[in-house]
Amino acid sequence: MFDGISDANLVFIVGLFGGILLGLAARLGRFCTLGAIEDVLYAESDTRIRMWGIAIGIAVTGSFILIGTGHLDVTNTIYLAGGFNPLAHVVGGLMFGYGMALAGNCGYGALARFGGGDLRAFVIVLVMGITALATASGPLARLRVLLFPPDLMALDRAPGIAQTLDAVTGFGVARIGVFLGVLVLAVSLGSRRFLEKPSAAIWAVVVGVAVVSGWAGTDWVAQNGFDATRTVSHTFAAPVGRTILYILTSSGSSLNFAVGSVFGVIAGAAIGSLIKGHFRWEACEDPRELRRQISGAMLMGVGAVVALGCTIGQGISAFSLLAFSAPITMAAIFLGAAIGLKQLISGFALRA
Repeated sequence: MFDGISDANLVFIVGLFGGILLGLAARLGRFCTLGAIEDVLYAESDTRIRMWGIAIGIAVTGSFILIGTGHLDVTNTIYLAGGFNPLAHVVGGLMFGYGMALAGNCGYGALARFGGGDLRAFVIVLVMGITALATASGPLARLRVLLFPPDLMALDRAPGIAQTLDAVTGFGVARIGVFLGVLVLAVSLGSRRFLEKPSAAIWAVVVGVAVVSGWAGTDWVAQNGFDATRTVSHTFAAPVGRTILYILTSSGSSLNFAVGSVFGVIAGAAIGSLIKGHFRWEACEDPRELRRQISGAMLMGVGAVVALGCTIGQGISAFSLLAFSAPITMAAIFLGAAIGLKQLISGFALRA
């Protein structure tokens, strides 16, 4: 497209940019899914769950502005182009949420912790990425497709919430999406106590912008480039596996958005850790803890592929398009994490 820059390198740069923003938000803004769930359930704090609401509101509003202006073709996205299997999203979400509690991080959080020098998180990243690949296209793929057919419920005429509401009201997909995005944003900001800490809201906006930048950048390359590329945004399960595969076989493969996104989160987290003076190498000294984290990482790898996304993939990227799968998957992830946290906190953690 540009002299000396291939389409693959362009989408890599788009992913790297958004990934750096996400890494900075994790380390400087304490943006974390498991942390938000823990705060709500055990610390009586809604600050970080409101941050998620703001990120979703910004992502939905920005994405539907892109759709309305013709800069985002949703038919080229994984969340709205295929079938819709509610059972897969429930089961996958429960597995992912429970595994997240056992591991102590989601995939995005593990990448951010690794960027801060946590070698335990590096193990989680490796195990989750490899397991996700095995479930997506490896030995577990046939079993996954057999148990959870991707086209169990094909919603060709109304692939998302906004499209369904438009079919009923005729108000317009883009207008409905922007309205719902602003509504979520307003509800999330509706706390005087939360607004006393503007930095939390700012970093939540950064997360939403990162997701929108992924849609905008990859769609532009898809529409104007010469190679066949898919419109994507950030998610951290199978892309982690693809990044591992790229590192092992880079001479036979090319850069892509997933690789840029993963590298970006690690780099952004490292920068954020150095800024705050929190960077330090850490390792696991308890074999029982390591076994629990590895088990959690395996559950997350399988669950994320079955549910077509993780806390970022379904929780923000799919939500930004108002896909039916997003609220179902996130409710299941929340429930799975709540069960896992209760098990651990109540003293029923896995024993040696």
